[in-house]
Amino acid sequence: MNVRPVSVDERWPVLVGVGQLRSNRERTVEGAREPLPLILDAVRAAAADGGVDLTALDSVLSVHVASWAYDELAARVAREVGAAPRHVVDTTVGGQRPAELLELAAARIAAGESRVALIVGGESQASVQALWKVGIDPADHGWSATPGGPPSFEASGLRSEAMARTGLILPTRVYPLFENALRAARGETPEQAARASAELYAAFSHVAAANPAAWNPEPRTADEIGTVGPGNRMVCEPYPLAVNAMPHVDQAAAVLVMSAAAAREAGVPEDRMVYVRGGAGAHDAVDVLARPRFDASAALSDVLDRALAGVDRPDLVDVYSCFPVVPKLVGAHLGTAPPVGVTGGHSAFGGPLSSYTLHALVAVTGHLRARRGTALVHGNGGYLTHQHALVVSTTAQDYAGDPEPRDTAQPGPPVAGRVDGEVVTVETSTVEHGRDGAPAQAWLVARTASGERYSAATAPGDAASARALSLEHGENVGRAVRATTKGEFVVVEDL
Repeated sequence: MNVRPVSVDERWPVLVGVGQLRSNRERTVEGAREPLPLILDAVRAAAADGGVDLTALDSVLSVHVASWAYDELAARVAREVGAAPRHVVDTTVGGQRPAELLELAAARIAAGESRVALIVGGESQASVQALWKVGIDPADHGWSATPGGPPSFEASGLRSEAMARTGLILPTRVYPLFENALRAARGETPEQAARASAELYAAFSHVAAANPAAWNPEPRTADEIGTVGPGNRMVCEPYPLAVNAMPHVDQAAAVLVMSAAAAREAGVPEDRMVYVRGGAGAHDAVDVLARPRFDASAALSDVLDRALAGVDRPDLVDVYSCFPVVPKLVGAHLGTAPPVGVTGGHSAFGGPLSSYTLHALVAVTGHLRARRGTALVHGNGGYLTHQHALVVSTTAQDYAGDPEPRDTAQPGPPVAGRVDGEVVTVETSTVEHGRDGAPAQAWLVARTASGERYSAATAPGDAASARALSLEHGENVGRAVRATTKGEFVVVEDL
């Protein structure tokens, strides 16, 4: 029998239905499906989980889909399920978006502007690749053309002109800069930090093994993850392939959030409700080269402090894990080991671009229903640029969120446009390896003798300069090297 707590406010937002799926892991042409049908399957699963009539939806919010383009995806999802919502929201790209959207839906519910909201997201990048590999245009395979079309990617808010000019436009190149700076600040050797990353991602793989929507559900050991070799090449130092996010997946998720009153009217049992206490969002400078430091994130620290204000230590922390440095920074701020959570991580569970945290909400909801307690769920976008953290709980409590992210950017050091044979001190760097395993190109962030920051890439094919910045020398941060600007690139020499 359900006993209604007399203290529960009717407008408190509660998670009532969650659904997720994995599709076409075999990457076959026959199994290739576009994101929209996957999303609709996840929506139906969430509706069945919560016992919710989808025609009652007054809000539909969609996370950006990158593998296939849609015009007004939220509105289309609503039409497909027979709903006529007052509020529809579509986002641009960003791993923080699912947490932002849940915050927005919860705030509207708490304000009495909404009662039943749906948040959706999904990707079919594995199927896109499978089709293109055999020369089939997805549009000729029956995928939506109106609205819809070839994949799109909006880079606004993700990188600066300075980053683009130096080639820092790929996450695989940028996140190692943070990792290497953090390792040095902690006084860890490259070997110690690499082992910690491997052990963390091995733990993720064991979590993913129990998640039915995981893309790579096979448990792996730290030795398998940390050993560089065939099938696990070095991408950008210090990250081998096994600790990089896996975006080439077909996955979708959906979450239903309602007011407590609407949930009870729908017959949702009290023990199936997970309360959204609220959270916080923040943005750092888009240009990572303009930030004051690389071993910390002002935006991340800000959202963790604000989301957890007035909350005892959460029973569960599930964080974004596109690269090891993100959970390492979260753990450092919370004074704990890097959190493993219950989703499985971007490498083992899969990294469906902007939708990963929506899957985390599915996993966390299931965990809390079974074990009760309070959880922190975190989303990260850009290059440690956009952050949002949420607290959800099986204990009824006031909504105390803030759906509007705030700017936490702090000024960085003055920038040197070029150096001419100067001795500079490495602040952080990374070396990208070719598929042959050899260093191919490096990115240097350094300080001049006068304290200015200088950043540049070595020329593609300049193996000598790349090797000069490689971790094969041991610790790189703090090293003095000679740097000379040659056109758009830098030549680096050991002293």
